Amino acid sequence: MDPRHDDQQMPAIIFVPGGSFTHIQPQQAENVALAFSAMHYQCFVLNYSLESDHEPLLPFPVLDLARAIQLVRYHAEEWHIDVDKIVPMGFSVGGQVVALFNDFWHDQWFTTQAGVSSLKIQPNAIILGYPVIDLEMGFPDDEDKLRRLVGTKNDFAAQKHVNKFNAPTFTWVTSDDPMVPVANSLSYCTALAQLNIKQELHIFRHGPHGMALATNETAWKPDADQPHVAHWTTLVNEWLTETL
Repeated sequence: MDPRHDDQQMPAIIFVPGGSFTHIQPQQAENVALAFSAMHYQCFVLNYSLESDHEPLLPFPVLDLARAIQLVRYHAEEWHIDVDKIVPMGFSVGGQVVALFNDFWHDQWFTTQAGVSSLKIQPNAIILGYPVIDLEMGFPDDEDKLRRLVGTKNDFAAQKHVNKFNAPTFTWVTSDDPMVPVANSLSYCTALAQLNIKQELHIFRHGPHGMALATNETAWKPDADQPHVAHWTTLVNEWLTETL
């Protein structure tokens, strides 16, 4: 969190990092949060439930996000946040958490299970980076992990739950992502388009999975430092300025 002048209310980003639902990478999460803080957003990183906490895991991380958004709105004045500019952002499996939240935030079963009010958790926009959308679209690649995540029935394919309450959505992905195929993003964005949900989609030509900022600061191997892909932060900042 980056407090500014006492009378300045800023948009908030609640970042949900990836990590295959087994871990969260603190250094990458911090670098992403600092990048958005430098663009004058109040930034938070969600420490959400992992495989080791629940079996099956879903929807527990999505419930965690709902509670976090309600907490941020509750402290909005104290933390200098504009209550009408709260934006969840998720990468990889964190993208699945955010996409599902976008689908479910207004559902009574969801708010009851999370113990929150839908009036306090409505997202104003959504950001997805190389998101997992459907656990049967390339990630995970083994049945045992799939069962640990969803049990015997996969009710958490995010593209199947898109509805008129979904918030405007910005999605970026690389066309040759070897771990989470681009088909995930295309399926979700197609579902949004069918309901005329405002959105923007960027498919970059090349880049490995887990690029984060796509700069040297978050590159986990040389090929993850992609200056062209790194423009996504400028693009999303412009989009948020027009959208919020």
